[in-house]
Amino acid sequence: MPQDEGDLLIKPSSTEHPLYEPLVEACKTVYDPEIPVNIFDLGLIYTITISDAGEVEVIMTLTAPGCPVAGEMPGWVANAMEPVPGVQSVNVEMTFDPQWGMDMMSDEARLELGFM
Repeated sequence: MPQDEGDLLIKPSSTEHPLYEPLVEACKTVYDPEIPVNIFDLGLIYTITISDAGEVEVIMTLTAPGCPVAGEMPGWVANAMEPVPGVQSVNVEMTFDPQWGMDMMSDEARLELGFM
């Protein structure tokens, strides 16, 4: 679907939902096997939306489309989030639009990797 000027490249997350922070903490238990930083601080989780019924939709990316764990990472994210109390279901969607870039990393990730 083509982007219109002014459209957000990344859909906003449900940051006000009470499950948002516990889900972020769950994401922080998942690591890219090639980089010693969790996937949330790496900036690989673009969006976490949560319905009133506890249905979680995640849009994420990888550092590169050819990442060796491309087929496994969405399952790791879902497995980390599903045990969070109040979560009914987790659906993880992979995207490469926009493409991941080092500017998406948190300050903690940049520090850990020696970029600060």
